[in-house]
Amino acid sequence: MTAGRQARAVRLGPRSVAALVLVSAIGVMAFGWPLLADSASGLAHSKDAPWLFAALLPMLLAVVMATIADSGLDAKAIAMLGVLAAAGAALRPLGAGTAGVEPMFFLMVLAGRVLGPGFGFVLGAVAMFASALLTGGVGPWMPFQMLTMGWVSMGAGLLPGADRLRGRRELALLAAYGAVSAVLYGLIMNLQGWPYLAGMASGVSFVPGDPLDQNLARYVAYCLATSLGWDLPRALVTVVLTGTLGGPVLKALRRATRRAAFDAPVSFEESRPPTAAG
Repeated sequence: MTAGRQARAVRLGPRSVAALVLVSAIGVMAFGWPLLADSASGLAHSKDAPWLFAALLPMLLAVVMATIADSGLDAKAIAMLGVLAAAGAALRPLGAGTAGVEPMFFLMVLAGRVLGPGFGFVLGAVAMFASALLTGGVGPWMPFQMLTMGWVSMGAGLLPGADRLRGRRELALLAAYGAVSAVLYGLIMNLQGWPYLAGMASGVSFVPGDPLDQNLARYVAYCLATSLGWDLPRALVTVVLTGTLGGPVLKALRRATRRAAFDAPVSFEESRPPTAAG
């Protein structure tokens, strides 16, 4: 089945792309500083680095979302953003207390696929922010969660075949991407909290200033010992939901996108007073 050109809720311009690249690069530094910092630098031994990044990321995220909004997030796109962000925030608490049951990922991946990378990034960040307010999960980790979920949804919008791939092949692609991104989300978020945790076994603790290979080995051991039991079920839930509900949800999102007519130009016509008969 061949599909026509898929509409995008947000068309990324040069400024939006530059803002996304900048915040992503700083995000990589924010997550990876324990492994990337040179052992001789002050950053490698600094206890203030995580707090510095936690304070910096919200401002950068606000700049990026403002830039994307200024590039074409109109009233129709904002309305759809609000609906999907609310739905994602409502889905997240459904798995509270159950390891890895996070149906939010399934919706973020499908929405990013249909609505594009720009909308996907904003949606992932806003949905995670709303869910944090809903669940009381506000803390220094929240901007990191917002950025990582933005990456997840944006990546779905960058997958190939958006205009032509449909049916089981598309669902298989999205399920595979959802599984990988669900595991990577956990691995990336571990980097945010790992340097804070002191008093753990020496084989899994971050040691400031140690060589990269030694800290990397400890980080892998930490992930295997702590989060993999959550990451793998999250990936499985995402695959199952994509395979069972993905088709109808994709159709509903595409139908809503067509009716919203994001690509249709807006024109205003001057009204003329009625002429008198005679």
